[in-house]
Amino acid sequence: MRPDDWHLTDDVDEFLARAGEFLRSRPALHTTPLSVTEKLRTLGADAYEGRFPVFGRLERGGEVEATFHRFPSRGVNVTSLTPQQADTLAARLAGLGWALPFVTADENTATAFTEAWHRYTGATATPRVRLHLYRLGTLTPPDPHPEGRGRLVGKGDHEHLMQWCREFAADVEEDVTIDAASWASTRFAEKRYTYWETPDGTPVSMAGVNPMVAGMARVDPVYTPAHLRGRGYAAAVTTEVSQAALAAGATDVVLYTNAANPTSNALYQRLGYVRLTDVAVHDFTYAAP
Repeated sequence: MRPDDWHLTDDVDEFLARAGEFLRSRPALHTTPLSVTEKLRTLGADAYEGRFPVFGRLERGGEVEATFHRFPSRGVNVTSLTPQQADTLAARLAGLGWALPFVTADENTATAFTEAWHRYTGATATPRVRLHLYRLGTLTPPDPHPEGRGRLVGKGDHEHLMQWCREFAADVEEDVTIDAASWASTRFAEKRYTYWETPDGTPVSMAGVNPMVAGMARVDPVYTPAHLRGRGYAAAVTTEVSQAALAAGATDVVLYTNAANPTSNALYQRLGYVRLTDVAVHDFTYAAP
């Protein structure tokens, strides 16, 4: 296996023509690249403020074995790799002179890549966050179930929705500007949102769902204001959007959680979500020249 077995392009249509079947073969595990490429395919230059990622595919004998994508000045997001595949990718990207700020991949792949990246660049890796990726098994609604109902978020809710997305982003320490001018270019814009409302019509929790691609729908974000937590609202709205995704034909309903948050992990497991894999983000530090 050679570094030039990795083929790079910034053309999403060209990338999907070669690697689309590979990504669709395991839609739950490939939820992130599927969502990124679908957004670019449908929205074009408007998808990410005109920023187009570089895509890479590892192809041998006409078969795609792995992929990655990287937005300008950002880290690299990689599908599962063997240590040998990680080494060839590190060699390829180091040969291009890339200075990656971080890598995102399943834990084994992230470890293999950071070790290879250190060999080729001298960079030191520091773990930033660890995520669990869950896939819905048998949906189990909460019992007891809080009073109220789910309601799709409409145009009249936009200011309120943006405020809750700002609060969610602050909770997860996500550095993003969310207002009327920036909304369309944020990762929050393309989702379909549902509120959980109390019987008097007061929104108390929300959940978003990404557009379905390859039969996969990802629940994100789920948010309840701090003063309303612990009353079952997040469980109710997650159940509502999960049922809606299944009814719309989804074969894989997935979501990410922070591995360090025992409350959210226990909640989703009670609802029938089963841990599929763990994802790690490692930041790189480079020695001064």
